[in-house]
Amino acid sequence: MQPGTRLRTSDTEREQVAEILRAAMAEGRLDLAEGEERLAATYASKYRDELAPLTADLPDGGRAALARTPKARAATRRSLRRHGSFILIIAGVLTGLWMLSGAQFFWPVIPIAFLVMGLIRHARYGRYEFRYSYAHGRC
Repeated sequence: MQPGTRLRTSDTEREQVAEILRAAMAEGRLDLAEGEERLAATYASKYRDELAPLTADLPDGGRAALARTPKARAATRRSLRRHGSFILIIAGVLTGLWMLSGAQFFWPVIPIAFLVMGLIRHARYGRYEFRYSYAHGRC
């Protein structure tokens, strides 16, 4: 990167890195002294490239530990319940349309199967989040 093109970091980015560091401390990957030192460096950082080395030596940049926090797990459960209730509503509507149509073949099974596959993927890989193709979340 050229010296004049460094990007400033935002409070949100600093807080994301701080959450990763706190999760790594809770998991035992960082001791209290090193964790506090890195947290201080996080809040003192002015540029994005200063944040990357703080989590570089953690597995998956520390994001795996962040996904295992109680807050993240509760958010995943809420998201799964919301996703499941959406599928039930759509399944009910499609079944009602099938009953009104009088068709012999239970055609709603096809879209319902795809919806359930999406729910299984959601449950397996955690939260669904829209991610930009441009690397906004990288530090």
